[in-house]
Amino acid sequence: MNRAMTGVYGELYAGRYLRDNGYSIVTANYRCRFGEIDIIASDKNYIAFVEVKTREVGFVVSGKEAVDYGKRKRILATSKFFLSKNSFDLQPRFDVAEVYMENGEVSSFNYIKNAYQEEEK
Repeated sequence: MNRAMTGVYGELYAGRYLRDNGYSIVTANYRCRFGEIDIIASDKNYIAFVEVKTREVGFVVSGKEAVDYGKRKRILATSKFFLSKNSFDLQPRFDVAEVYMENGEVSSFNYIKNAYQEEEK
């Protein structure tokens, strides 16, 4: 499976996980001038901005570690833009979904709620 297809498969898996756990998918692959967010989902309390990182088993850097300062900054700016254009009376939360693949199949999945917050300036 090529890298692009692996990423798509990981996002589909994460989306299914969210739906199975009571979330509604608001949108996927949201893009604006500030960046891109893989999945935006909501439940009764939160609007979750989810970064999905799909890795082959044994990859040196974990999915969460791959969401570095620059990536977080772009996601935060993108989420603020999204919220300025869409009305939600929910608390925003920034999550990371780690999808690990082996031989074209999901071997493990880790969903990290509130993986990071807006950094202070």
